[in-house]
Amino acid sequence: MTITPKISMTLITFSADDPGNWDHLVARVKAADAAGLDRMALSDHVAFGENLDAYGDPKAGGTAGGKQPTGPDGHWLEPLTTIAHLSALTTNLRFTTNILLAALRRPAVLAKMASTIDVLSKGRLDIGVGVGWQAAEYEATGLDFADRGAQLDHTLEVIQTLWRDERASMSSDRLSFDGIHQMPKPVQSGGIPIWVSGTVNARSMRRLARFGQGWIPWGPDAADLPAGIAKMRAAVEAEGRDPSDIEVVANLPIAADDNGVADFATSMAGVGALAAAGASDFRCMLRLAPDAPDAEERIAEMVTAFRASL
Repeated sequence: MTITPKISMTLITFSADDPGNWDHLVARVKAADAAGLDRMALSDHVAFGENLDAYGDPKAGGTAGGKQPTGPDGHWLEPLTTIAHLSALTTNLRFTTNILLAALRRPAVLAKMASTIDVLSKGRLDIGVGVGWQAAEYEATGLDFADRGAQLDHTLEVIQTLWRDERASMSSDRLSFDGIHQMPKPVQSGGIPIWVSGTVNARSMRRLARFGQGWIPWGPDAADLPAGIAKMRAAVEAEGRDPSDIEVVANLPIAADDNGVADFATSMAGVGALAAAGASDFRCMLRLAPDAPDAEERIAEMVTAFRASL
């Protein structure tokens, strides 16, 4: 299967302090839409505890050396609500979550919210999911952090069932229902694409093989992406699925010259090799002032350099 690589940006929908308003997000996505960017990715946190050092602990689901970008009182917009607003102001730009802590939402309600966004945006939604790193969020929503992987699998099973079946039924030790109807269905064939985050481990690879259209590598597998992709494909194949149609996120650092101006030619130098290895969604964070008057021009320049590098 041939997958055309795409370029995406992380949209900063959080702030260490109250920004006063979030109008700059509207300006940024409108500029990106006009510039031809493929996708915007939004982060998720429902609440914070006070042990933010866990973000730097791989055993808790964090990444070695990582640092949470705000304190516990940082302002974080809920991503699906934000996507619903921003997708109404754009035409072609796709939106995704990186990552949505899907297990914190009741599955049937999450299925309804996401399908509504998909219908109203005319099929421009992807959902990246993961288990997260913060026990406090699970505690605040009445869930067991130690059970987060199984809870995420259950959530994905329910939402994909409701997206797929006109008369849905489910029977498990967590939830049972029969003859449930939930309309409208997502407009995208096969339902809203799910991107599964994680390292190459048995549980996340089973999740990817079962539910995922794309993989969001984490930790050492993101740091050495070609090796990570090879391991992912072997693991997914061992689960009985052909991995050739699985898309992969690659981090795309944007280099800058001595004056802090983005150097797109240098930034795109490794894109071709990573695409050949299997990367398909090149995700960057382009540093622009919130009120940058040339945002559309700069994003368009980046998109053009990316397309030329393939």
